[in-house]
Amino acid sequence: MLSRRKLLGSIAATTLAAPSFSTASFGQANFPSQTITLICPFATGSGADVWARYYANKLKEVSGATTIVENKVGAGGLIASQYVARAKPDGYTLYVIPGANVLGSAPHVFKQLPFDPVNDFEHVTTMAKTVLLLLVSANSPYKTVDDLVADLKKKGDKGSYASVSNTSLAVSELFKAAFDLQTVEVKFPAFAPAINEMNSGNISFVFLDGAQSLGHLTEGRMRALAQTTAERTSGLPNIPGAREAGIKNMDIALWWSVHLPKGTPQAIVSKYEEWFDKITASADVQKFLADSGTSPFPGNSKQLKALLEEEIKNWGTYARLAKIVPQ
Repeated sequence: MLSRRKLLGSIAATTLAAPSFSTASFGQANFPSQTITLICPFATGSGADVWARYYANKLKEVSGATTIVENKVGAGGLIASQYVARAKPDGYTLYVIPGANVLGSAPHVFKQLPFDPVNDFEHVTTMAKTVLLLLVSANSPYKTVDDLVADLKKKGDKGSYASVSNTSLAVSELFKAAFDLQTVEVKFPAFAPAINEMNSGNISFVFLDGAQSLGHLTEGRMRALAQTTAERTSGLPNIPGAREAGIKNMDIALWWSVHLPKGTPQAIVSKYEEWFDKITASADVQKFLADSGTSPFPGNSKQLKALLEEEIKNWGTYARLAKIVPQ
């Protein structure tokens, strides 16, 4: 028979031990129970910001949680990536990004990376896949890649192209390598001034992503000669793929992805994977993607990690080709 002292001690021990187990289980089982903050590495009003806010609204619909977007701008995504990598791994800090060029390029763009793009995150899933387009002015005489290449060969190092990011620079240099061109890079801080210079006849071409390009194509200011994937994509079925257009060394797609801080419980990672794949499959999201020249690209955590590792290797080649000097 238990003495009163032993009985009380047993009850006290049980009471003290229970919260540490049940609180953790309760927190995960009832996730989300507070506001989710979706981190965007680019400025308010940018194409990436529009995407982030669109997906934040969709996440609110499927999760039932208030979801806000916080812009942490600077250093090509370095500031935002570091913030997420160091955030509390409770599932309430979420990173929705063009992962191919934000995390994939990071080891080759920065000398001292304050995070590991593979091992400092929980990689949730992919969402969508887009391409860059080889654009020329609608006023130019270039109707095909062959037209453009022939003229650039005549111009030699007197010809020029625009770059607006490390990605557009790398793809442009890959294009030059395919045809042994001497065309010179001209850097621009954004795509709008680059397009103005092209329309003035001072720049021959630029590679821009499909979402940024569609408005200019629809309004007749630009002409797309090729996309950077080898074959035509479902989001841009009327534009030749690189192989069809004669660019034999090019097959590059950019993908959007979802990430969480390392150590986020697997149950929460799995919830986000399920939510985002449900979002990607919905009819209105499919229309949103089609309207922005983008293809659905659902996936899972394991596939995303492998895809990121492959992208990092690819960026090693792109960085050497484009002579990108780590900053």
